[in-house]
Amino acid sequence: MTASVEPHEGELQDEALSSRLNWLRAGVLGANDGIVSVAGIVAGVAGATTDRNNIAIAGIAGLVAGALSMAAGEYVSVSTQLDSERAMLRKEKQELRELPEEELEELTQIYQSKGLRRELAAQVAHELTEHNALEAHAEAELGIDPDDLTNPWHAAGASFVAFTVGALIPLIAILLPAPGLRVPICFVAVAVALVVTGAVSARLGEAPTRPAVLRNVLGGMLAMAITYGVGTLVGTAV
Repeated sequence: MTASVEPHEGELQDEALSSRLNWLRAGVLGANDGIVSVAGIVAGVAGATTDRNNIAIAGIAGLVAGALSMAAGEYVSVSTQLDSERAMLRKEKQELRELPEEELEELTQIYQSKGLRRELAAQVAHELTEHNALEAHAEAELGIDPDDLTNPWHAAGASFVAFTVGALIPLIAILLPAPGLRVPICFVAVAVALVVTGAVSARLGEAPTRPAVLRNVLGGMLAMAITYGVGTLVGTAV
C-alpha cells in the first residue's frame, strides 16, 4: 500500500493556493496604496488649514476617487487578460477539432521537454487528452485553467475594498485627535500601518522583511512630509 505524502511546509502544492496568495498580495499592495495616497492628501490639507471639515472633505474625496480609480483600472486590466484567455481557448478548441494528431504530438513534446521519456510522454499526453483534451492542452501549452478564468469583477471589488481599508487609517488618525496632535498622530499611525503592509507583502513574497519594511515606511513618510510641506507653504501664501 502506498503511503500518503503530505506537502512540505512552505511549499505551494496547489495552483489554487498560489492564486489565492497572489490575490492576497495584490490586496496588501492595494491597501498600501490607499494608506499612502490618502495620507498624502490629508497631510497636505492639514498643513494648509486646521479646519476639520476641509480635511475630512479632502480625505473622503481622495478615498472615494482612489478606490474607484483602482477598481476601474483593475477591471480594465483583468478584462483585457480575460479576453486574451478566451481567445486563446477558442483557438485551442479549433486546433483540437481540426488538427488532433498535431496537437497530441505537441503535448507529447511538451512533456518530453519536462524530462519524460518519449514513450511515457506520449502515454501521458494520450491519457490526459482522453480525459479532458481542452484542459490538458490549455494548462500545458497556455498555462490556463479553463474552469478558473480570471474574473474582472472580483479583481475590481478586491481592489476597491483593499484601497478603502488602507485609506481609512490616515483619515481616521487625522480627524479624531485635537488640532495640535493631528499630524503627529497621523504620521505615527501611517508608519505603523506601512510596517504591517511591508512585512506582510515581504512574507507573502518570501523576501527579506527588513528592507521591504524600510522602503515602505521611508517612501510613505517622504510622501507625507512633502505634501505637508507643500500644504503649509500654500496655506501661508493664501
